[in-house]
Amino acid sequence: MPQLRRGRLALCAGALLMALVAPEALAQDDTPIPDPLPDPTVSRHGLVLEEFATLPKSESVPPPTDGRLKRWARINHLGELPDHSRRLYVPDLNGKLYLLDRQGRSHEYLDVGAAAGSDFWSHQGLGSGFGFVAFHPAFARNGIFYTVHTEARAALTDRTPDLPHPAGTRIHSVITEWTADDPRAATFSGTRREVMRLGFLNTYHTVQEINFNPNARPGEKDYGLLYIAAGDGAAGVGGTVPQDLTAPQGKILRIDPLGRNAPGGKWGIPRSNPFVGQPGKLGEIFAYGLRDPHRFSWDTGGRHQMFIGHIGEHRIESVYEARAGDNFGWSNREGPFAYRKDANPTCGVFPLPADDARYGYTYPVAAFDHNPPPDKPCSDSGNALIGGFVYRGGQVPELYGKYLYSEGVSGRLFVSDVRDMRRGRPLAETVQVQVFDAAGAPTSMRALAGDSRVDLRFGIDRAGELYVLSKANGTIWKVSDAK
Repeated sequence: MPQLRRGRLALCAGALLMALVAPEALAQDDTPIPDPLPDPTVSRHGLVLEEFATLPKSESVPPPTDGRLKRWARINHLGELPDHSRRLYVPDLNGKLYLLDRQGRSHEYLDVGAAAGSDFWSHQGLGSGFGFVAFHPAFARNGIFYTVHTEARAALTDRTPDLPHPAGTRIHSVITEWTADDPRAATFSGTRREVMRLGFLNTYHTVQEINFNPNARPGEKDYGLLYIAAGDGAAGVGGTVPQDLTAPQGKILRIDPLGRNAPGGKWGIPRSNPFVGQPGKLGEIFAYGLRDPHRFSWDTGGRHQMFIGHIGEHRIESVYEARAGDNFGWSNREGPFAYRKDANPTCGVFPLPADDARYGYTYPVAAFDHNPPPDKPCSDSGNALIGGFVYRGGQVPELYGKYLYSEGVSGRLFVSDVRDMRRGRPLAETVQVQVFDAAGAPTSMRALAGDSRVDLRFGIDRAGELYVLSKANGTIWKVSDAK
């Protein structure tokens, strides 16, 4: 698989990409960049996908009017329980949590939507519903796991978010702690408590993921800390919320869900968080300046980097390496370029200003662009970067050390070499890889999903093997080989 070998993006665009290397050398430019980044390299090689499971058909209640939510099953992740049982889990945005065995047979473990009741909101907003589940690393012993779901209706008047929220809040993201009576049981029985409730201005860009660092071991400072990817609620495009350190929206939050030192006593604020004790700043914030962080993960090998997949506004889809205190720039930056809220009829991006270094923004380690229709430059181009994982499994050696990610709507698969994904360096090369079916025949995700809108997501098991999921037909494939 020669096209998947290590490579760097050639700096052939001259002054345009000098912004990635020497921003202080550029003067302020009022001209939007017509084609900000080179197209991904297209490889003749790719990945073999073997069908693993199809989840039960599900529906939002009430039925959605947005056709993008009319899917077979809105499955959005696959993971493995941290209890050595080899059981896999899959959440469905429409409300249910499934467990699967290694033959792909599934059964319902918990109906989160039913437990939430009539305020459960899944029929409007692409990320609405039962968004994600994260099992505590000591689940085998303590039976604890966490979910996030969205609520509206009476919740907007009967319940108050725990952290600052905008006037006119339209939706809540609710993080719940569940404690199973028997962690080994096939279905959930136990107790629950609400940990955190966040309010958002719109029904999209809410909490996309919650998770634990798989590299942290007992006794280490990151062990048992819950990371929360909170979008900007669409407030960033015309405002400053993602840069506001008094607000949780547009941030990665990090909390101790078993702690009690936060105001209200429902969670703990880790002392290692970057803004703890600083007046006028939320101690829960780990990193900020985000629009729609859509999946984050840690490399379980190499340097254990944390990567965030980030959906841009109009032009740039980005992957960031994240560290405590980072500011990714939105909504003053879109990827490695300047973004302007005013006097920007083309919705384009601009070169970085000459004094950019003084702002201290963290720029992507990989990115690709997209161009909306010329006659409608501010329309939705139908592109969304879905973050994935660095492959550290043993079945596909050609993929080892590569970060697999996607444009989720079309289902295009990309890889970048993690060795080239370094902060402050040229963007790592984005390589589009081909898709082959289990027999080794060329195909595409659209063909496998049976739909032009794939709605692709990723999964990973504890052996580091990767899976590809499609909401369009509710199917999961395992990455079984390279070709």
